[in-house]
Amino acid sequence: MKKFILAFVILLPSTILAGSFSKVGTAAAQFLKIGVGARAMAMGGSFTAVANDVNAIYWNPAGIANLDRTSIGFTHSQWFADITHDFGGVVVPVSSSDFLAFHATTLNTGEQEVTTVANPDGAGVFYDVRDLAIGLAYARQLTDRFSVGISGKYVMQTLYNVQASSFTLDIGSYLKTGFHNLIIGMAISNFGGSMQLDGRDLISIADVNSTFGGNYNPDAKLTTQEYPLPLIFRVGLAMDFIGGVDPVLESTDFRFTLAAEGTHLNDNNERFNIGTEVAWTETVFIRGGYKINYDT
Repeated sequence: MKKFILAFVILLPSTILAGSFSKVGTAAAQFLKIGVGARAMAMGGSFTAVANDVNAIYWNPAGIANLDRTSIGFTHSQWFADITHDFGGVVVPVSSSDFLAFHATTLNTGEQEVTTVANPDGAGVFYDVRDLAIGLAYARQLTDRFSVGISGKYVMQTLYNVQASSFTLDIGSYLKTGFHNLIIGMAISNFGGSMQLDGRDLISIADVNSTFGGNYNPDAKLTTQEYPLPLIFRVGLAMDFIGGVDPVLESTDFRFTLAAEGTHLNDNNERFNIGTEVAWTETVFIRGGYKINYDT
């Protein structure tokens, strides 16, 4: 078992970074790739194998089986260009081994004034761009070391009078290996479903014969292409080296957790994340992370 774990740790980064072909622009609903939770983001997004708070709903739905009481969490992020990103989730244990969660994610640009060639300073009409994902998750502890989870989501994007929507699934697993609390977490996010924009803003006037003047110009509808959702496959490891549960070095006051994670996307290069968390009496925390093979 120890040899298998060591080989897994060594091969994971090289496997994840093997791909070099970027497929940027080939998936819709990019807001689904924005991570949630201050703790998870501070650890560089290495959270699939940690997944022991309410933000596990996003990273690994199997992780909600680690919560022994009703938990509520919210995240608000102010992005550039007045864009806001919000996440909210509630986890409710329904039995000692069954857990339910409800969650919602939004991305909103705020209102902007429509400009045209004739009215470059504004036409007096306002629009916004809104993204929404709402879902229900379920996790079950199959044994005291292994949990599985699934989350169904309804995803919708709105751009003025054009909309697109779809259903998708998140599937995750959470394994406690028994070797110094080494945890292996795996998750597939946004599995299945595709989106295609449709709405009255796609209707325009068509000139059926530009060589003649005064001819009848009927309405025409612009066609849009169908795009898949951003499929994300994550594999992660996490372990308490100092303090915590079954650590390598015992400590009553301090805990040092190290996490590593590889990510495969259907619309970008493979990525690798490393995250750490230092805790003092589980009251004061210092977290850090590093991301490899990202654009910025």
